[in-house]
Amino acid sequence: MGRYLVETIVLLVVMCGLAVVVLFVARRAGFGAARGPIRLVGQLPLDPRRSVYLVQVASKVLVVGVAEGGMTKLGELEAGELPTAPAAPSHAFRDVFARVLGKTDPVEAVPVAPEEGSVDGR
Repeated sequence: MGRYLVETIVLLVVMCGLAVVVLFVARRAGFGAARGPIRLVGQLPLDPRRSVYLVQVASKVLVVGVAEGGMTKLGELEAGELPTAPAAPSHAFRDVFARVLGKTDPVEAVPVAPEEGSVDGR
């Protein structure tokens, strides 16, 4: 009985390791990446089952609503009409892990003084 348990655990660890290697190689090879003149410009989750996406296709930006019933085109803009937004903080695992370890950029590490009249500024 103990021998089968050990074999099962070893096989499970080997299979998990193999899955990680395959996913890593697939990501490096570019599988799952967008091809052609299409890219996701933005996303706004409205609730767990509804979101609004901005999808750029060539020179057009499509506003697409996604819900449990499917996808619906809400509008269309020219790519030049879209305002440029400041870069959002990255939520990639490596960036979050670096922030937890305290290895952030010096610009991000500078504390911001509270404004006068705010609760923290007293």
